[in-house]
Amino acid sequence: MLIRVGYDIIFEHPAPTPIIAMLYLHPSRGPSIRRGECLLVEPPVPVSEYIDAFGNRCGRLLAPAGPMRFWNDAVVEDDGRPDCQNPAAEQHEIHDLPDQILTFLLPSRYCEVDRMVDIAWQLFSAVPKGWARVQAICDFVHNHIRFDYMQARKTRTAYDVYQERVGVCRDYTHLAVTLCRCLNIPARYCTGYLGDIGVPVTGPMDFSAWFEAYLDGRWYTFDPRNHAPRIGRVLMAYGHDAADVALLTSFGPSRLERFTVWTDEVGEEALSIQPS
Repeated sequence: MLIRVGYDIIFEHPAPTPIIAMLYLHPSRGPSIRRGECLLVEPPVPVSEYIDAFGNRCGRLLAPAGPMRFWNDAVVEDDGRPDCQNPAAEQHEIHDLPDQILTFLLPSRYCEVDRMVDIAWQLFSAVPKGWARVQAICDFVHNHIRFDYMQARKTRTAYDVYQERVGVCRDYTHLAVTLCRCLNIPARYCTGYLGDIGVPVTGPMDFSAWFEAYLDGRWYTFDPRNHAPRIGRVLMAYGHDAADVALLTSFGPSRLERFTVWTDEVGEEALSIQPS
C-alpha cells in the first residue's frame, strides 16, 4: 500500500523568530519512503537539521518577519495491516526493563504520574497485568472524554483532562500515558499522520496523537481516541509527551494563517507525479 502524506502550513511572525520544526517523518520510516520528503520553506531560509535525544529528526531556522510557509509532500509504503494486536503480551517487572525504557515511567510536563498514581490503582488494580490492563485504560479514557476541537487547550495536563472530561487526541493520549506509567507500564507519546483508510471519512485531515506501551519486549500501538486498530499510521516523532514532539516551536509570537494536512491512499502513479 502507498500513502501520500504532507502538509501546507503558514504562520505569520511580527518579527524575526527562531523556530524548531519537527515536520519530518521519523527516521525509522526512512526505508519506506518511496518519493520525496523534504521540508520546504517560503521565503527560502537556511534550515539546519539535527537528531534529538529520542531519535526524532528536527530542523532549525530563523523565520523572517511576515508570513512563513512550511510545506512537505511524500509517498510512503505501508504494509496495509491494522495496528498489531497481542492480548497475550505480558508486562515487565521494573527491574527487568532495559535501561533506555525506564525514562518512559517517569512524570513529564503533561503527564503527572505522581498526582494520579492513587487514582490509577483505584481504577485498575483489579485488572490483570499486561495487555488487558492497557486495554482497560484505553477503554476508560475513550469513554471518559468527550472529543471537542473547540475545547482544545495547549496547557491542559492529564489531570486536567481527567477532571474536565473533554479534549482532543493529545488529551486522550496524555491521560492514557499517565495512567499506564502510574501502573508501571512504560508508555511514550507519538505523533504523526493517520488518515481515514478503512474507516468512514470523519472530516478535514489533521495530525494525530497516539501512544505506545512497552510489553513483552517491544512497543505496541494503542489509540484511546479512535479506539480501534487502524491502517496507515505514519510516525513523525515520539517522546514523553506533547512537549517533546511539538511540530513547530516558535521562540516568539506567531499567528496561524493556513493549516492543511493530507494522508491519502494512492496508486503507483503517485510516484511519478511532481508535487506542487
